[in-house]
Amino acid sequence: MTVFQGRFAGRTAVVTGGASGLGKAVARRIVAEGGRVALWDMDAGNLTAAQSEVGATHFEALDVSDQAAVEAAAASSAAALGKIDILICSAGITGATAPVQDYPVDGWRRVIDINLNGLFYCCRAIVPLLLENGYGRIVNVSSVAGKEGNPNASAYSASKAGVIALTKSLGKELAEKGVIVNAITPATFESPILAQLPQSQVDYMRSKIPMARLGEISETAAMACFMASEECSFTTASTFDTSGGRTTF
Repeated sequence: MTVFQGRFAGRTAVVTGGASGLGKAVARRIVAEGGRVALWDMDAGNLTAAQSEVGATHFEALDVSDQAAVEAAAASSAAALGKIDILICSAGITGATAPVQDYPVDGWRRVIDINLNGLFYCCRAIVPLLLENGYGRIVNVSSVAGKEGNPNASAYSASKAGVIALTKSLGKELAEKGVIVNAITPATFESPILAQLPQSQVDYMRSKIPMARLGEISETAAMACFMASEECSFTTASTFDTSGGRTTF
């Protein structure tokens, strides 16, 4: 990992899904580059270890699909950090692998509640704090599935398409207010979330990548950190691709 010394000096960030995977990797890098972070995750068991590993200032155990819990966590994290400059929305689940006609309705609702509604709740709670500062960066983690749709992953694909649309809307709303909002659309990369999928689904997604390999967490974390930094100053309401050539738009 190449560290850009001091890139996040004086900046603070909330990172959802921060106890593992991409969220933890982004949080680790922000701290290494001078920032302070609050980790949010529903995996309470891993949060303490992640806080120590990352060097996080604060953490909150919560389910982002609980609006009241998100609002309480936003207030608590703002108090612990002194302010919030950056929101990284990385919390998400894959859901079932099944065709639409067999997809469990409760499973559909759960994926949408976490991946889309939860992200909305986080943005809704944090945006007023960014506006108070007159500065902010929001990075919403979507997926190539939100652009192309993966078969037998309708809930996940739909939720990630919704993240892109929400990002475009919010980015335009805040374009003149000092708050930059973008989404990132990774292809499949090595992370704990793959344990939620059958190997056949992982193999299918790898086969769609022109580079013929899965991504590395560090590659998407590097892009996310650029998006979260002051360097990203003239791109908003847009998407950044880390898909090994799978999507080019």
